[in-house]
Amino acid sequence: MVEECQNDAENRETLVAVNHLTKSFSIGKRNVHKAVDDVSFRIYKGEVFGLVGESGSGKSTVANCVMNLCKPDSGEILYKEIDTCCSKEFRKNKKMLQCERQIIFQDSTSSLNPRMKVKDILTEPFRIQHITPKRGTLSAEAAFQLTYVGLDNSYLEKYPSELSGGQRQRVAIARAVAMEPELLVADEPIASLDVSIQAQIVNLFRHLQKEHGFSFLFIAHDLSMVRFLCDRVGVMHDGKLVEVGNVEDIFRHPKHPYTKALIESIPIPDPHMERQRAREKEHE
Repeated sequence: MVEECQNDAENRETLVAVNHLTKSFSIGKRNVHKAVDDVSFRIYKGEVFGLVGESGSGKSTVANCVMNLCKPDSGEILYKEIDTCCSKEFRKNKKMLQCERQIIFQDSTSSLNPRMKVKDILTEPFRIQHITPKRGTLSAEAAFQLTYVGLDNSYLEKYPSELSGGQRQRVAIARAVAMEPELLVADEPIASLDVSIQAQIVNLFRHLQKEHGFSFLFIAHDLSMVRFLCDRVGVMHDGKLVEVGNVEDIFRHPKHPYTKALIESIPIPDPHMERQRAREKEHE
């Protein structure tokens, strides 16, 4: 288990505790791939925790396990000290867990029902959970939530296929935030978007998190976005959590060789500095 910086755990209230999480997948009849291998970390109340690593490192599997979309082979995941991997405990607290924990996926095309209008997509969670919206009616709630993420009411009558990728992701964010979650999980939510749209979505996340104060598990491979948005970060490599700590500590003083390699791979916008870094590597 990777040890966090001492200051991280002091005077912080834990919302999510992932303890020794392991998950494997069968590949064919004989091969088994261990996607997550003995991973442990904490997400504190009101913080943004980033999980980074290259494709195949196990980040999305961790997210799916945290949200009960995937059952671990071993280990435990505690939400407010409730063992969500225990079927009995999950059933006992099902409505609370489904309302207070929300997830945003990378592919907004597949996560939004193509046969539903935006207004119906936004209000579906209220209908499923039999919750009366704060704005009084479902239509008023849909209009409010859509405006809140930067889209005007003309989009309420549109279908997902009529929206751009960034607009669809805003709808997915609005649907998640409408339930006023205490935990929001975003699994590479900007990976499929243009760079300019990525910045808009990350700024939206930052604004929403400050407004609502939810805890946020942000999964990405773009380290610059993680540094901008997150309070703490965990680095995954080949299914293992190799380093975890405060964002600035990780970026300024990485300890694990893989973390160092990730940070060194971040492009520098100044071409002169980029060439200088390349020359320095040649002389190492």
